[in-house]
Amino acid sequence: VGINGTRLFTVLYGGKALKVGRVQTPTLAMLVDRESKIMNFKKEAYYMAHIMGNGLDAVSEHISDKTEAERIAGACENGQALVTSVVKEEKWVAPPKLYDLTTLQRDANRLFGFTAKQTLEYTQSLYEKKLVTYPRTDSQYLSDDMEGTAKNVIEAIFNSLLFEQNVMFNPDIKRILNSKKVTDHHAIIPTEQFVDLQAMTNEERKVYDLVVRRFLAVLLPAFEYDQTVFTGELAGESFTAKGKIVKSQGWKEAYENLETDEEWEEADDLAAAPKEQTLPSVKKGDSMPVAKVTVTTGKTTPPAYFTEATLLSAMENPVRYMESKDAKAAKTLGETGGLGTVATRADIIDKLFNSFLMEKKGNEIHVTGKGKQLLELVPSELKKPELTAAWEMKLSGIAKGNLQEKAFIEEISDYTEELIREIKAGTQTFRHDNLTN
Repeated sequence: VGINGTRLFTVLYGGKALKVGRVQTPTLAMLVDRESKIMNFKKEAYYMAHIMGNGLDAVSEHISDKTEAERIAGACENGQALVTSVVKEEKWVAPPKLYDLTTLQRDANRLFGFTAKQTLEYTQSLYEKKLVTYPRTDSQYLSDDMEGTAKNVIEAIFNSLLFEQNVMFNPDIKRILNSKKVTDHHAIIPTEQFVDLQAMTNEERKVYDLVVRRFLAVLLPAFEYDQTVFTGELAGESFTAKGKIVKSQGWKEAYENLETDEEWEEADDLAAAPKEQTLPSVKKGDSMPVAKVTVTTGKTTPPAYFTEATLLSAMENPVRYMESKDAKAAKTLGETGGLGTVATRADIIDKLFNSFLMEKKGNEIHVTGKGKQLLELVPSELKKPELTAAWEMKLSGIAKGNLQEKAFIEEISDYTEELIREIKAGTQTFRHDNLTN
């Protein structure tokens, strides 16, 4: 499908390679869809009234009208807020899983700006130096027979003085063993090999450091904290404040000041939430004197452009970009690892850059004029992740003996012919960027 589509588009529209495929094209379509949402997004201002007193800063809901926000703030001046609820919850965050290639690529892109392909190259080099295990894996567990290996790796890490043992380390190794969740290769972990830091490039050290930190983090206890949500009422309006007290750093000890992947993904959702603060000791029914009121302004923000890190996540889990909302296709895409595989995603992103269908501006990925024009020419079926899901379902049927491979091949052949007819029937034109007027 990809090779026939690519050849035909190239011949029909001016002899410069126009590449299409069941993974490349839906990936490009996700980028265009995101750009369209950003372009059509209308920023809207909102206002929040703040009441401050007793070391607490509580905010109202978002208010669309500035005058109304100022009226609420004015009505609260020198008032007494009634504490309507104080909810204290003990919370904990479980350690992350071990690295598979995609999560390692995402972290290295976010923290160091490495492309997916560079991360794979650096990890492959570490693998060849026998410092980490096989990188092209989509598993985040070790097999059940690797308990002894894991213990030896822990010992090797601490003996090498790469990390000072400043945490109580009593690892629960069974947590990372699960043969059922290991596919062709287990997760990426450091090896027991002696580490000569001089033998690594600076980039390899950064990737190795991530792999070691993740391996230790996974074996440490949960991150524990108390979260308190304060709600108060004044002048008919509800005000909220949030506080967090860390009880145990747990697995975050392994990360020092590095922001983890999970926190980074949450950060988008928390942008508009009240900021964490240290809350005073108050209880339901208390009165809180208001010492100061203010009104602050915010603006709704559009979705962010894709970076390599977020594009890798979207390729791994493209379900939210499916139009059909077909639960079976979504389940199949989830089980088969989305668009592309861990071993091919870096190459696909690279191909899209090298074909000038997308480009980087800073860390953001933008679709080029060539990419947008090509997507307008491509039949809609080829832009959807559902196509891959449908084929994977059939391949799975062949594996289970429920479908003949001959029938599947004939179906693909018929689909290719139909696709060619549809492309040939198109009446659109394509204008190469480098053509003059």
